[in-house]
Amino acid sequence: MTKKIKFLTILLIAAFVLGGVFNGAALAQSKPTLRVFYGSVGDIAQDEAILKRWADENNVNVEIVYASQSATEYLAQLQQLLAARSTDIDLIQFDVIWPGILAPNMLDLGPALEASGMKDMFYPRILANNTVDGKVVGLPWFTDAGLLYYRTDLLEKYGFSEPPKTWDELEQMAKTIQDGERAAGNAEFWGFVWQGNAYEGLTCDALEWVFSNGGGSIVEVDKTISINNEAAIKAIERAARWVGTISPEGVTTYQEEDARRVFQAGNAAFMRNWPYAYVLGQGGADGTQETAIKDKFAVTALPAGDSGKPAAALGGWQLGVSAYSTNPELATQLALWLTAPE
Repeated sequence: MTKKIKFLTILLIAAFVLGGVFNGAALAQSKPTLRVFYGSVGDIAQDEAILKRWADENNVNVEIVYASQSATEYLAQLQQLLAARSTDIDLIQFDVIWPGILAPNMLDLGPALEASGMKDMFYPRILANNTVDGKVVGLPWFTDAGLLYYRTDLLEKYGFSEPPKTWDELEQMAKTIQDGERAAGNAEFWGFVWQGNAYEGLTCDALEWVFSNGGGSIVEVDKTISINNEAAIKAIERAARWVGTISPEGVTTYQEEDARRVFQAGNAAFMRNWPYAYVLGQGGADGTQETAIKDKFAVTALPAGDSGKPAAALGGWQLGVSAYSTNPELATQLALWLTAPE
């Protein structure tokens, strides 16, 4: 009798334990999962923390699908997934110039945006940019523009009272500082780093050089191709002259992060980049990013060319929901939450 009681007791304990295990597994399986297609440069740890906060508050699993940080490769990967009508991604981060390309495969966020009461908080031009044939393809997550980063300590050291106003001034100042720093023992120092790889980043840089030099915008509003003109040719020739003189020969392989790493290591006087690099140069949002330039740099408008006017490419990332998402309502909620004011 005693043996039977012990046996029954063991069975009951096993049942409770296994029941708890299976119930836990069932609960985990019942928890919805959202997959975010992500490839932006910047403070990744900060973005991960933000997504985790929303996931915890809403009892949702959020997985980040990391893609290439090259805008060109990122778009190609995204287009492959959408062309296959993949359900592997829900929320999509995409560049400001892609709405027209992605529109057929994206949900219309217009009704949700209207219901949220957030429509008027967005800059109208950006929201209009994200609207294709009346369909709101994406919500503006952040908007930015190209900037010139410069070392304040080195400008002072070499007797410059302000950053360059023209590309010619930048070239002269970069050469002076580069020569001085190399003479002081830093053989790895360069005057100017930028995005020279054959991808979308170089297109942005080149557009800034050309437009600021009075050479047009490559493709004009009336859709004519304007790049073949003397001002544009002069701007491109000027930039080509930088390679191997004030910029490393390897700059023709640089993307945003390559330029940032050189500048942040203290090995460049000037850098063309997007606003994200500022926080990282100061040590990151949590102050743990390794940096040699904390409190030693500033930003200003990009220099002007012969036109006398500076130009900066419009950048920024949007959030949209895949038309093939298995959790479109949750993905839309997350997009609205991420773009809402704190």
